[in-house]
Amino acid sequence: MSSEALEMRGPIHGTKDAKRVAVGSSVGATIETYDFIGFGTAAALYFGHAFFPGTDPLIGTLAAFATLGVGFAARPLGGIIGGHLGDKIGRKPVLVTSLIVMGLATFFIGLLPTYDQVGVLAPILLVIVRIVQGLAFGAEWGGAILMTYEHAPWKQKGRFTGIVQSGFPVGLLLANLVFLVSVQLPGDWGWRVPFLASLLLVIVGLIIRSKVPESPVFEDVKKSGDIVKSPIKEVIRTDWRNILRGIGLRIAETAGYAVSVTYMISYLHTTGLAANWETLTALSIASAIGIFATYGWGRLTDRIGRRSVYLFACTFAALFGIPMFLMVNTGSFLMIIATIIVSYAICQNSMAGSQGAWFPELFQAKTRSSGASLAYQISAMVSGFTPFITTLLYMQFGWMGPAVLFIAYALIGLWAALLTKETWGARERKLADQAIAADAQKCDA
Repeated sequence: MSSEALEMRGPIHGTKDAKRVAVGSSVGATIETYDFIGFGTAAALYFGHAFFPGTDPLIGTLAAFATLGVGFAARPLGGIIGGHLGDKIGRKPVLVTSLIVMGLATFFIGLLPTYDQVGVLAPILLVIVRIVQGLAFGAEWGGAILMTYEHAPWKQKGRFTGIVQSGFPVGLLLANLVFLVSVQLPGDWGWRVPFLASLLLVIVGLIIRSKVPESPVFEDVKKSGDIVKSPIKEVIRTDWRNILRGIGLRIAETAGYAVSVTYMISYLHTTGLAANWETLTALSIASAIGIFATYGWGRLTDRIGRRSVYLFACTFAALFGIPMFLMVNTGSFLMIIATIIVSYAICQNSMAGSQGAWFPELFQAKTRSSGASLAYQISAMVSGFTPFITTLLYMQFGWMGPAVLFIAYALIGLWAALLTKETWGARERKLADQAIAADAQKCDA
């Protein structure tokens, strides 16, 4: 890598707004995760009865998880739209618009009538709103992570993007805490209140994001006249290999999460291994730890590289697949807590903490938003339907089916990591040190 390539990462020492941008992006990530992940929790605990009643409980759960998957299937389209606009008109407009759309869609979920009230129209409306959620969430990540990455100092890209990625466990924690409280409410209020309450978070997020400045890298691209007419076509033509590698990397993280957390909620509930409040408590503890774990993993990539952390994470996850189910099958509350903490704070957070800096570094600045968004969101189609697939596997093979699927996802990530170049290895760190030293000499002169 040349010093010119390093310069496309933004100012050497970052901008004066780097921390504010990271916090603003993180707040948005928190809110959108609260909205999107909250749907997964509600699907596991409530939606089977509210929108698909009159069937076997397991079939109702399957239907609810299928609706969950629809939102994930819409995310690549959201990523394409958001990525294209991010490369054409800037990262900031995408950030603000995606947050507004996500917030309104989530609020409307809290207002939806149930099957008992309007019949088949209820699940139809649920699917429509879920698709809108998916489009907004698909557009969100690319804008948030790139704004932060391109404002951050060269040697702290992992640290600053780790702040953004930490917004996801914060959102997960908030969603689980609200559901933990609302589970005590009568009737449908147990799932309506968390969605209605999200409107307050959106207002706070919009206030913060409206003050975030545009990416300096995008401004440089615009000034140089290097804006691509069709970023999506360009990145697919020139960087399709990195897109495929990114998809493989993401599948291990997001689809693995769909097994170890989203499906696990349903597994513990339907098998009677844990009460709802116990599951939500375990998730809340894991989420709280995950906030610091994600940030810590991100910082670690600044010291030893992005690829090294990912190789460890995928290897560990592959080895943990069967023990994960053996531990929860004991029915011990403490073992369930320990299992979810390990699967989340180590398996998932280590990968998420690495992705924040690694994915932007795989693509050129002029197509970075499109490339990173495509790689990140296409994998969502796999993860979105994973709880559905996992439930089918459980019906056929018992808990071993989901365990093997989790291992398979980890091995896909391991394979992708082996094929993907290290973007912040010893050579890149040395070049960065030399550039920083030269800049210091220039300032002294």
